[in-house]
Amino acid sequence: MTPAELAAHIRAKAGEGRFITALAGPPGAGKSTLAGALVAALGDGARVVPMDGFHYDDAVLTARGMRARKGAPDTFDVAGFLHLMGRLRAGGDVAIPVFDRSMELSRAAADVVTDADRFLVVEGNYLLLDEAPWRDLSPFFDMTVFIDVTEAELDRRLMDRWLGLGKSADAARQWIDSNDMPNIRRVLHGSRMADAVLRQRD
Repeated sequence: MTPAELAAHIRAKAGEGRFITALAGPPGAGKSTLAGALVAALGDGARVVPMDGFHYDDAVLTARGMRARKGAPDTFDVAGFLHLMGRLRAGGDVAIPVFDRSMELSRAAADVVTDADRFLVVEGNYLLLDEAPWRDLSPFFDMTVFIDVTEAELDRRLMDRWLGLGKSADAARQWIDSNDMPNIRRVLHGSRMADAVLRQRD
């Protein structure tokens, strides 16, 4: 299914009010890229809402002894994200945080969703994770989409990502094996079935 086909499906399902699509998948699946393409295909009134703005700050993770696990489900402010989803469903102007990967921190109120934004594409790793408290997100979504990618391909993509961000090959390998891959397997094996599954095999 192409972004244009997915956009057409969303438009066919949507009523007159706001329509929220969850776009989930493991680290390295290409969620941000697909979310951007989907919003472009949907056109005016569509925008991305990233889950990554709810990363705990590195200082918080370090204080809690969790810095080496950054990106795991319990390194996010899930309660804050749930609150945001409730506000987005209710409508009105809603400030959202945005994660700045170049700085490795979230910028609070870095963007604003308004009532003109009818189609919201919420993207994140754990949107469909079938464990508390993540499963409490389910009522906020009108449609769910999951990107299914093989572990080997995800490993390749993540190696490219971390090398591009300045990690050495050894440091990238260690981070993927100790952190990314456990999170990948948790998403692939612990997520609820989505309304649509996009499978990428290479």
